[in-house]
Amino acid sequence: MSRTSAPPPTDTTPTVDSALTHGLKQRHLSMIALGGVIGAGLFVGSGAGIAAAGPSIVIAYGISGLLVMFVMRMLGEMSAANPASGSFSVHADRAIGPWAGFTAGWSFWVLLCVAVGLEGIGAAKIVTGWLPGTPEWAWVALFMLVFLGTNLAAVKNFGEFEFWFAALKVVAITLFLVLGVLALLGVLPGTDSPGASNLTGEGGLLPNGSDGFIIGLLASVFAYGGLETVTIAAAESENPVQGVARAVRTAMWRIAVFYVGSMAVIVALVPWDDPAVAEVGPFYAALDHLGISGAAEIMNVVILVALLSAMNANIYGASRMACSLVARGQGPKRIGTISSGVPRNAVLVSSVFGFLCVLLSYWRPDDVFPWLLNMIGAVILVVWIFIAVSQLILRSRMEREAPEKLVVRMWLFPVLTIVALLAMAGIFFLMLRQPDTRDQLLATGALTAVLIVTGLVRQKRAGRAPRA
Repeated sequence: MSRTSAPPPTDTTPTVDSALTHGLKQRHLSMIALGGVIGAGLFVGSGAGIAAAGPSIVIAYGISGLLVMFVMRMLGEMSAANPASGSFSVHADRAIGPWAGFTAGWSFWVLLCVAVGLEGIGAAKIVTGWLPGTPEWAWVALFMLVFLGTNLAAVKNFGEFEFWFAALKVVAITLFLVLGVLALLGVLPGTDSPGASNLTGEGGLLPNGSDGFIIGLLASVFAYGGLETVTIAAAESENPVQGVARAVRTAMWRIAVFYVGSMAVIVALVPWDDPAVAEVGPFYAALDHLGISGAAEIMNVVILVALLSAMNANIYGASRMACSLVARGQGPKRIGTISSGVPRNAVLVSSVFGFLCVLLSYWRPDDVFPWLLNMIGAVILVVWIFIAVSQLILRSRMEREAPEKLVVRMWLFPVLTIVALLAMAGIFFLMLRQPDTRDQLLATGALTAVLIVTGLVRQKRAGRAPRA
């Protein structure tokens, strides 16, 4: 059926968003956007990428960072024009059809809930290292209870937690970059500048060839998690349009400085094949190389903060996404109940699902839990594809019907949107070539297929024709 013959979308999200409190101030939104870039993946997952790609990891992060900038610009364009707590799920619903909003929203919800469990496990491992003999599950439960309480209360409490978490991460990464640059310039007391020896020696820029670079590229793509939260949070801010626009417009320098800059400093300071890079983490290896005492504990504190911040943000994002989906008739009604401006049932369900994932890591560590991890492995790419396709459709529609809403515009539309889609298709192809990521792609594909079929069936039963 053509788009012109389809009934207009019945988007109830504005009603839901008006029921949510607008307790996030501009400083909260700005810091959520800033801190969202500095995710746990940067500190925890980048070591494997460096070990595989060597110095070319800087190029890998630059390429994937450019793709993320495109995605955020597209998402920012749609979110500034139509702020909604369902973010890209709402945009997919309006652009493609309810089945697309259903698929994008619930796959992202599953991703966030599983991520909450993983981050809780990571944080608990750090604390049990300080307090040996204490059970990991008890620490995870404690973290869950704290952030459950935070998210059940007014949204401003979530904002305050994220503000200070993000501030600590920003200060930590900034100090790291300053120390690293001073060491590279040879002006940091007690250190000698390595010059370009670590970049040109030990195999050069591509020590493991193109295969190593591809592994590093794939690792870098999935390190950029958490950026989408700011467009979800914008719906509960004092000025959603201004907040989204500002966050998106500063995305370029934030990604360049924090991700690409960090990788450049690390591989210039420390030989890429230093075992410590992969075993204990690249940031620890760099600080230890600079002779900073207590480097391990410093990085443990920073990583703990990053993990707790991600837990808090993911519970928030999952609850708002679930609430938005239910408001559009795409989930159990009881989950979407809003009390005192907070979707408390959605917060509770999201937290319980996250803790269930933690229990599965203890009960079924060899089969169910790895399957769950594989299932969410490429979800973010699926979400990005929905964002790009939605922007292609909605941009043309807005230019005809409401050009004044285009506060943020995607660069060189539609060329760069199409380039981004081709890049995502290329990443899927690379994942199929690598044994470690092939299973992730297939499992995510199965999840996506199930959600698409379910969404189409629900849409047909509701009597809403799919939009072309």
